[in-house]
Amino acid sequence: MPHGTSVGQYASAESLLKLHDLNEADLALIRKFGDMMVPKLDDYVRHFYDWLEKQPEYQQFFSEQTKLKKVQASQIEYWTTFFSAKIDDKYIRERREVGEVHARVGLPLPTYFAGMNISMVIFTKRMYDGSLYSDEYSSLVTAFTKLLHLDTTIVVDTYSRLINKRIAEQSEALLAMSTPVTMVWQDILMLPIVGIIDSKRAQDIMTAVLNKISEHRAKIFIMDISGVAVVDTAVANHFIKITKATKLMGCDCLVSGVSPMIAQTMVQLGINVGEVKTNATLRDALENAFEIMGLNVQALKQLSE
Repeated sequence: MPHGTSVGQYASAESLLKLHDLNEADLALIRKFGDMMVPKLDDYVRHFYDWLEKQPEYQQFFSEQTKLKKVQASQIEYWTTFFSAKIDDKYIRERREVGEVHARVGLPLPTYFAGMNISMVIFTKRMYDGSLYSDEYSSLVTAFTKLLHLDTTIVVDTYSRLINKRIAEQSEALLAMSTPVTMVWQDILMLPIVGIIDSKRAQDIMTAVLNKISEHRAKIFIMDISGVAVVDTAVANHFIKITKATKLMGCDCLVSGVSPMIAQTMVQLGINVGEVKTNATLRDALENAFEIMGLNVQALKQLSE
């Protein structure tokens, strides 16, 4: 199994059996118990939903009758496979599919854990007829628990992996929204920055800006900071790093939106802005950019008026 990969996604049936200390004697006991339980799975469903109907998640996920019937049929199929105790690649794949379903519908993991726990109680307590010898019953409960943990390992791993993938995709979408680098004129890019800047966001901004500069071969980049909540030493240094990075890409960086308060703060902090080109307003920065590009600023002004 590759180092650092998730157990449920990459492990073979053999390695999962070994991980959970499940042997053939355990599986044989589960099959024997299954001979008693599988014919009574309708009773299991009734017991399970007597419990589930009292849970707050019931109305949200299971109240619709058509959906409920489908879920109940899936549960009967699930436990039929469980009691067959044939742990192969098909078994592992089906458990991954269960995890994917839970992730898609958004059923909370605590509810899944509670449901598996109550299922074990139903099978080994409420539906058990006492026909096994005490030692055999004790071994059965141990084997049942092992296989239940194996199933849970796969389901939770798959669930977590898909949820993390969804979060990563949402983070990428939010990053795109928080760093809307836009071409405002031929060879001129602009990014309005709003809110709080930390190291992570500053790195995201730099990455987005440099990628856009490379993509459009831009010559001017305007960074408007009028919407930045707080400018301290760290934030100012982030801005300076961004301007230096853009310069290395052959692109001039103009900083606009430098209010009197921001200017005073930077002076008081003793921040060396070096060769950073600053402008009080975005309009000033645009005019500066047009001049650098050799565009007729006066003509553009008349067109805009």
